[in-house]
Amino acid sequence: MNNIVVLAHNKKKAELKDFLKEREEWLWGRSLIATGRSAELLEEADLKVPLRHLSPGKSGGYEQITELIKSGKVDMVIFFQDHEIKEQYHMDILNLLEACNMSNIPLATNSASAELLIIGLIRKQYAESRKVR
Repeated sequence: MNNIVVLAHNKKKAELKDFLKEREEWLWGRSLIATGRSAELLEEADLKVPLRHLSPGKSGGYEQITELIKSGKVDMVIFFQDHEIKEQYHMDILNLLEACNMSNIPLATNSASAELLIIGLIRKQYAESRKVR
């Protein structure tokens, strides 16, 4: 399973889309999971990667992702956050981040850490495939 959750607050959505588009070949063989407008922007980017579209974050999408994390259906989370946002659903975001920590799920909150996580996943899978032979 290679399910990568990709999320971004409004100010960061274009950055997330550009980040993933520039690294599209790295995502081969993986599936993306995104909420609301993030998923819509990724669909517009025409990425050649399967994309699961969930509810908007503030309408339950963050809770859906938290449940997927807790149930072991997520391998990595990339969440480009706008740290100035403190809205009524902020607790949902904190719960999502805490689920990553409790479930030992790699979490990136900016492009530098996201790139390292994806490279690490690729290298890990390559090393594991060489052991099988």
